[in-house]
Amino acid sequence: MSHAIQNADLDWQLIDGIDVPVSKQFGDVYFSKDNGLLETRHVFLNGNDLSERLASLKPFEYFCVGETGFGTGLNILALWQLWQQVRADNQSHLHVISVEKFPLSKQDLTRALKAWPELSVFSELLISQYPLPLAGVHRLTFPEERFSIDLWLGDAQEILPNVEKTAAVNAWFLDGFAPSCNPDLWADNVLSQVVRLSDIGTTFSSFSVAGVLKRGLQQHGIHISLPRGFGSKSQMLKAIWNTETEHENNNTDTSTPQNAVANRKPILKARKIAVIGAGIAGLSSAWAFAQRGHSVTIYDQTAPLAGGSGNPLALLNPKLCPIEQTSEHLIALAWQYALLHYAKFKAFRPIQINQLALKDPEQLLALADDYPQGVFKTQPAEQQNLKTEYSSLNLLQGGAILPHVFCEEVLAHENITYQQAKITQVIQQDQVQLFEDDVLLGEFDHVVMCTAKDTAQFFENYPILKPTRGQVSWLNNQHHPLDPNMAYSYAGYAMQLDAEHLIMGASFYPNSENTETREEDHVHNYTLIHNAFPEYAEGLAPIDEWQGRASLRALSQDYFPILGQMKADEEMYSFAGLGSKGFLFAPLCAEVLAAQMLGEACPLPSSLVKKLRATRFQKKVRVRKPYFKGPIPSKKTD
Repeated sequence: MSHAIQNADLDWQLIDGIDVPVSKQFGDVYFSKDNGLLETRHVFLNGNDLSERLASLKPFEYFCVGETGFGTGLNILALWQLWQQVRADNQSHLHVISVEKFPLSKQDLTRALKAWPELSVFSELLISQYPLPLAGVHRLTFPEERFSIDLWLGDAQEILPNVEKTAAVNAWFLDGFAPSCNPDLWADNVLSQVVRLSDIGTTFSSFSVAGVLKRGLQQHGIHISLPRGFGSKSQMLKAIWNTETEHENNNTDTSTPQNAVANRKPILKARKIAVIGAGIAGLSSAWAFAQRGHSVTIYDQTAPLAGGSGNPLALLNPKLCPIEQTSEHLIALAWQYALLHYAKFKAFRPIQINQLALKDPEQLLALADDYPQGVFKTQPAEQQNLKTEYSSLNLLQGGAILPHVFCEEVLAHENITYQQAKITQVIQQDQVQLFEDDVLLGEFDHVVMCTAKDTAQFFENYPILKPTRGQVSWLNNQHHPLDPNMAYSYAGYAMQLDAEHLIMGASFYPNSENTETREEDHVHNYTLIHNAFPEYAEGLAPIDEWQGRASLRALSQDYFPILGQMKADEEMYSFAGLGSKGFLFAPLCAEVLAAQMLGEACPLPSSLVKKLRATRFQKKVRVRKPYFKGPIPSKKTD
């Protein structure tokens, strides 16, 4: 059951010139009044032997730290500082999974972290990506640092069972307010999930030595020791899972792709990865792997962005859900990650999106009251920039992307090579072999099919993808251009493509595979904008002066992407069915794909991963055993 997130309610105590935050919800301080940073180093960094373990990571080795209680982020910043000091100059990577029920506001976080000026470099980077208080997982990435964070906002008792185990946690910071103040965080069901996400060799540390914590770990076979604590504390907890134990959540079945992912053994080398298709799915996948140091070859039979991703402009225009549902809403989670992801590219610019309240206006406009400040504002009809009869919800955090500029930036990556070729056959041997007709193009560790509706030719029993024709229109409007920092969404959409041109879209014709530019689609796009803004539309250039582009989108039966392996014993992956939300979904879905392929932490809850799974439409064959009541009759004889 998801809930809206509440920020931490704080008091502040000035101690030796340091602002110390105190939780009103739990009546406890966020860090030691003696020296919180030294306590973090003693309890969590030294308690998990992280100096030695991080320094000895091999090339491409992935190390994951889990934390129960993000708080001010002090533990993570101290860990980050240590990582910078000891990490080897190789492609090893440090990742953190942290859970927080009551996150500090960005303003309070900034104030709290001023107590530690030696961490200011890391604090500023963290604050720059610190998420809105929306329930769910928020991935923060710092590729230059080979460091990343999944910050899960919500109740640990609900979150931890829903964390997909694509990588084991190597070390745990069992932090949070004292068990006497916040017993829910130390409950047995929480500790059971902590163990589920761990493996043999995982270590645990905590400032607390409460009996509930010791018993909770020991019942799972975790070996505990109680070395001296920090400062005046006589003890702290240090533990390790160093023996095989029977655990109800351990799963060694590898007969399905999802279980094979959970039991994937890390391969500590640079992978050779082929991506088939150079649309937004292929480009996003290639970027995700290349950023991790792997060698990627992209193949496309025509040219990059030749299909549905190749329009002159792409819009990040999410239709957001009620705030209580964000933790399970792919659009909401993908939107937050996409904004951070694209901001690193010259092809992106942040804009506002004026979403007209055409249907259920009260329900739509109410979102502005529920979401955090800075996400939405409502605008009555009489205050619109363009004359209309409709009120609107202004999304203040939208974006526009120039796809062809984005493509150039991706293909310029040193680990990415592009080759024009039509892949006609894929064969799984020791490696995956790609052929164009009878010519072997190469052998790869993994292959990702990003070929929209054509993906079915490479897999048996592939889900049906419905082709849907869409056409965008653009025209000269230099005499009455729109605000370049605003897009308009109204059943269609419109915004400035450049200083002289307006772009509008898009028509929608299911089961049509025609890609010719048609006047009737221009008329359709004109009708949409005329219905919303009639006065502005009547001043547009005649339709016979318009230009356009038609392409096909591929939609799955349930409108979710088709993501992941089709067979557990084949290193062939699918990434298709993004429909009209390709630029919104692709960056986060590419991270999920990387998690499954490379054995990393997954930035989506298990419930959503199941909805994306490539095999979800396959019918389960139930084997019925014969049922006999009484003795089996003997065969009759004459």
